Amino acid sequence: MSPGPEIRSLRRRQQQPDTSPAGKLILDLQNPFSAQLAASSIWFALGISLGTMLVITLLFSLLRPRNTVVYAPKIKHADKKHAPPPIGKGLFAWFAPVAATREQQLVEKIGMDAAIFLRFTRMCRNIFLATALLGCGILIPIHIILSVKEELPGSDSESVQSKAFARMTPQYVQGKAMWAHVVCAWFFDIVILFFLWTNYKAVTKLRRQYFESPEYQMSLHSRSILMVDIPTSERSDEGILRIADSVEQTAGLPRVAIARNVKDLPDLIEEHSDTVKELESILAKYLKNPDRLPATRPLLRPSKKDHRANHSKKVDAIEYLTRRIRDLEIEIGDVRQSIDKRNAMSYGFAVYERIEEAHTVAYAARKTHPNGVTVRLAPKPNDLIWDNLPLSKKTRRGKRMMNNFWVAVLTLIWIAPNALIAIFLVSLGNLGALWPAFQRTLSGHHTAWAVVQAIAAPAILSGVYVLLPIIFRRISIRAGDLTKTSRERHVTHKLYAFFVFNNLIVFSVFSAIWKFVAAVIANRQNNESIWDSIEHGNLPNQILVTMCTISPFWVTWLLQRNLGAAVDLAQVINLFWIWFSRTFLSPTPRQSIEWTAPPSFDYASYYNYFLYYATVSLCYSSIQPLVLPVTALYFVVDSWLKKYLLMYVFITKTESGGQFWNVVFNRMIFATLLANVIQALVIKGALGSWTMLGCMIPLPFILLAFKLYCLNTFEAQCKYYIKTGIKDLEVLADGAKKPRRNDRVGIKFGHPALYKPLITPMVHAKAQHVLSQVYRGRLGSDDDTGVEYLGIAMDSMSQTQTGKAARFVPDTNGVSSRDLFEVVPEANLDFAFYKNRAEFGDEHGGDGELYGRPLDLVSERSQTPASFLTRDGDRSRSASPAPMPLQQQRADQLAYHPAYRDMDGTTDNPGSQDIRGRPSQRPYVLRNDSTEMGLLNAAQPVGVSEPGTTSREQFGLDRWRTGGTAGYMGVPGAAESDEALSYQAYRNARR
Repeated sequence: MSPGPEIRSLRRRQQQPDTSPAGKLILDLQNPFSAQLAASSIWFALGISLGTMLVITLLFSLLRPRNTVVYAPKIKHADKKHAPPPIGKGLFAWFAPVAATREQQLVEKIGMDAAIFLRFTRMCRNIFLATALLGCGILIPIHIILSVKEELPGSDSESVQSKAFARMTPQYVQGKAMWAHVVCAWFFDIVILFFLWTNYKAVTKLRRQYFESPEYQMSLHSRSILMVDIPTSERSDEGILRIADSVEQTAGLPRVAIARNVKDLPDLIEEHSDTVKELESILAKYLKNPDRLPATRPLLRPSKKDHRANHSKKVDAIEYLTRRIRDLEIEIGDVRQSIDKRNAMSYGFAVYERIEEAHTVAYAARKTHPNGVTVRLAPKPNDLIWDNLPLSKKTRRGKRMMNNFWVAVLTLIWIAPNALIAIFLVSLGNLGALWPAFQRTLSGHHTAWAVVQAIAAPAILSGVYVLLPIIFRRISIRAGDLTKTSRERHVTHKLYAFFVFNNLIVFSVFSAIWKFVAAVIANRQNNESIWDSIEHGNLPNQILVTMCTISPFWVTWLLQRNLGAAVDLAQVINLFWIWFSRTFLSPTPRQSIEWTAPPSFDYASYYNYFLYYATVSLCYSSIQPLVLPVTALYFVVDSWLKKYLLMYVFITKTESGGQFWNVVFNRMIFATLLANVIQALVIKGALGSWTMLGCMIPLPFILLAFKLYCLNTFEAQCKYYIKTGIKDLEVLADGAKKPRRNDRVGIKFGHPALYKPLITPMVHAKAQHVLSQVYRGRLGSDDDTGVEYLGIAMDSMSQTQTGKAARFVPDTNGVSSRDLFEVVPEANLDFAFYKNRAEFGDEHGGDGELYGRPLDLVSERSQTPASFLTRDGDRSRSASPAPMPLQQQRADQLAYHPAYRDMDGTTDNPGSQDIRGRPSQRPYVLRNDSTEMGLLNAAQPVGVSEPGTTSREQFGLDRWRTGGTAGYMGVPGAAESDEALSYQAYRNARR
């Protein structure tokens, strides 16, 4: 079989070189990958990748038993229920527990998100193992047997291998032989849809089991509703009840709480935390050698946010930051006290007695917006992005538009650097052809520049892969997402779009478009018409030839991904950074503690990588079938390695219950559709008939129909526990007799700024004896000399020794100074001592479930939610009965912010705590505040039926009424004195 005249003419034009510098640049632009496309590079990449991966894995097996802090931190920190199976000290002892742990155990040990991630990797492994058998078994023999017998360009030493690899592609196949591509396209789609369907069924089953799990059944968010965009007229507890009733009338009356304006409190707390960490960093450097302090004290310019400071000159850093921390604490305390109930926000929460009621309301409201309000299931409290909840629809829409605009700008801007990296860094000889002076340097130091060439392009691209998720996440923070989970899903979506467009489509089609444009211009210079020039340019064939030419690059690149999987397992970057910081830098005690904590798993990045690898492989499956077994090898290896990492090393920072599945499912459908489009272009470029293209037309419609089928069949089951309410009156009556009066909505769904303890500067214990030399003045406030009771001066109590007076370091003036620091001994630089503290647990403990203290759990003993207050101290009840102290008897009252207590004065604070949650010691902290409090409070008791009512009346809407027109019983309304705005008028209007 010989090529047609159009293809022969096109190839002759492609083989006519231009020796001028401009001509060389054009040739480089047309084929930027030529330096890496020698067939021998595939064998070289295979040897390097597999060899290095085995070496790194062996190194990991040697280091693992001696470095459990890095390679198995969850064994030490997780509670008994979530701890992974123990591992022996043997070289390959980690194989057995990883292989023996099944999916049901994984769900319990590592959570739904991690279990579904591993299921996705196994699905990709199975897809590419199956398609590799089809592709390599059908396409490669047909390409080799039916390829055109003609010499391929290349040097003599590479001609044999070049011919072999080139003839594995359809570059020299045309006509009826392309029917094999049509058949394989159908087979590939059937295989992909089969595995997507079976895994969607399995994920649905896991979600149903998750709904029935004790953790979910006993959590508060499982029966809670979040409402946003509440209009001004409905911003009250009664308004939330009206909205809930308009969506779905349930048997139980929910406990509700409208949000309050926290003003600039979150910004102040963030500035306080940043200032504390800055002070810690300065002290760590200054006190690195306590016995030999530097001659000069550290200086800095005051913060621009500090309006009282003189910004024209530098000041003593330690004294300034100490004063700034104290001022911020005073300001935070004042703002917390100024929060009141009159300034309601546009969002609130409703907590039902039963999970079925909450999910029924959420399902009924999924496509409706009553009075413009968005009603949805409430996420876990630590999943909320509180700053975005008060935003209006218009503001969120504008933020999303700006977010998409900047992502598009970043995507377009990266096209030029992407092409330049591919042209010049991949082959420095291309740069030398345009720059004679550099060519002489390149020739004189060939070995050194060879090392630079081998490192530069991969290092820059790897750096881009690391930085891009950070950039996209920072952009998405300003996009108005309500939850961290939705933000991470959007980051995955945008990263995937960026990678596919820039690193696949631009890389693959760039030279084809360039060649096509150059051919059209050349034909126009020969006085051809525009249409004839475009027709003779033969764009489909240009795309086919280009993709066949660069296909070895993708085989090589995918082989190198196995090396990246081994690097993840060995934690090479993490180990190197910790060693470098401890050796050459001055880490703070806080940083040293965080290094011993289990790191969080970046789902957005890893999902994007795996989806991108799958997309590349599917798009090139018919062009170079070798990408299929290479990708299958990667997923075989990484599905095993990632299983170990998620079991023993990484944690899920924000557990979503498997909500990433829809994102990856949709991306896999898109990848299959894109592969079908490229397959059609390949068939057309190889002079396939229109009948072949006609046989490809049904595939996109089949994919769309399959997506709609899965959406209608599985979506509701995965998202909602139940779609309709309970109709059994006995069950409802039983639920009504046992109201959960201590659900404390305001605590669980309160803004963290109102109760989050402020962090304290940490100093290493080795520097404790020189603190008096570091501070020239007093560390406390101006009058911080103790407390006074009935005219008697009293010393403050020690925070570490119960019943003892506090011991303070005397400063140079002999005046006692207050302990602004937390002195940390060397033996305590371990996350195990701090995992239950919010300042560390927020980043490394998720919602506390891993350590046995989930914040959203309702205790089995009392059926009340565990308070946020239990995170920073051991306040649980003793195992043996004991008289309950007064403070514990009034714990519910203490837990609420003063602005949301009852107005009758019965909930005044019997104790005094500072804004760090400790007994108040400083005069600048208000004595009667309870600042570890929630925001969304004043939740009313469950409605009680009036005496003598029948069961029908009891379970009707009238059970909520008091008989008057003031609205819901015990619920403050927005306009209680106005009869026209009462709920009774609303009820009459409906009748």
